[in-house]
Amino acid sequence: RHLADTATGTLFLLRSFSIWMDTMNTKTLGCTLLIAGTTIGAGMLALPLASSSLGGPATLLLMVGLWALMAFTAMLQVEASLNTGKWYLHQLADHLLGPWGKRIASFCILMLFYSLASAYISGGSSLLAQALADAGTTVSQEQAAWAFTLLFGGMVCVGTKQVDYLNRLMFTVKLVIMVGVLALLLPRAEGQHLLSMPLGQGLLLAGLPVIFTSFGFHGSIPSVMLYLGDCPKQLRRVFVWGSALPLILYVLWQVAILGLLGQQSLIQTGGALDSLLASVGNLVNWPAFNQAMHLFADLALATSFLGVTLGLFDFMAKVTRRKDNWQGRSQTGMITFVPPLLFALYFPQGFIMALGYAAIALAVLAVLLPVALVWQSRKQAAAHHYRVPGGVVALGLAGAMGVLIVGVQVSVSLGMLPAL
Repeated sequence: RHLADTATGTLFLLRSFSIWMDTMNTKTLGCTLLIAGTTIGAGMLALPLASSSLGGPATLLLMVGLWALMAFTAMLQVEASLNTGKWYLHQLADHLLGPWGKRIASFCILMLFYSLASAYISGGSSLLAQALADAGTTVSQEQAAWAFTLLFGGMVCVGTKQVDYLNRLMFTVKLVIMVGVLALLLPRAEGQHLLSMPLGQGLLLAGLPVIFTSFGFHGSIPSVMLYLGDCPKQLRRVFVWGSALPLILYVLWQVAILGLLGQQSLIQTGGALDSLLASVGNLVNWPAFNQAMHLFADLALATSFLGVTLGLFDFMAKVTRRKDNWQGRSQTGMITFVPPLLFALYFPQGFIMALGYAAIALAVLAVLLPVALVWQSRKQAAAHHYRVPGGVVALGLAGAMGVLIVGVQVSVSLGMLPAL
């Protein structure tokens, strides 16, 4: 009966995904998958660990609320771009907020993108070295870091179209793996485990930055708009659905893991991903489970790296005014990939600290700046090419959430709130 239910559920998910794809043209679909691939990183596997002390209902509430916030602010950035003709965030900030707005935007973009790129190179090189070792080839961590950067960084340097095609392939494989794993795990979930509540005061607030960073894709918005065009309907479909796919997978994965292991068992894993996979593997009658999860982690990290560095590449090309030819793109590639590669090689622990503050940079870039830009745009522009629904109330709520996320992250860093 479980096998029949699993097969039926899997077919339903695949059929729904197929119907959804049929409603989109090829470029729109590719951009949607690029946003989803950028959002779903290898950290998705560790989300149940990070939110284990929150419990099921609180985690679900935060996920849905923060997804809605990020989808809304993405369309705010689209509105500001369409109404001003400026695609890049630092250009928008300069045009609407003045020089200080441009400086703040540029600093946060570089802080966020370079720290994420460094972390992905470090994690990707470790996974690549392990995969090669399993295949009988021994390479050092430094050699694997160079190989990872040259392989995927080279794809970014070639162009957005090539990244789009590669991302489609990897995202499809990643989705198939997750559907298979969820089809095995969800029938085993126990309802009482999903009703667990936060274990202490302040944890609900502390969970805001952790889950908030799991929906970060705004750095890729200019690249998608340049590639796709200025049609609001298409852009809304890309950013809403592109961020909704990760939400669906996050919720299903949380239900599967929390429902299978329970809150106390998750806490006893000590926050280690290997312990989590081992605990789940012991309860699942599928010998290839660990291999499938490691493959998913590889693909998730690679797709996130492509999405993040594509946004950084286009940003650096615009700032440094490099030409869109072989020589210009090679120079932009050096500026984009050499700094995070060097940090990953020589200062790996430095960016681990920086990632703790990534939520602050992301909150400024993805929430506070779009709200401020649209506020100014609506005051200055006589006519609007596109306007996001919600009015002043929605802008105020979004801005308040951005301030709250920054305040919570600072409080956690200072020890005033508990860390998850």
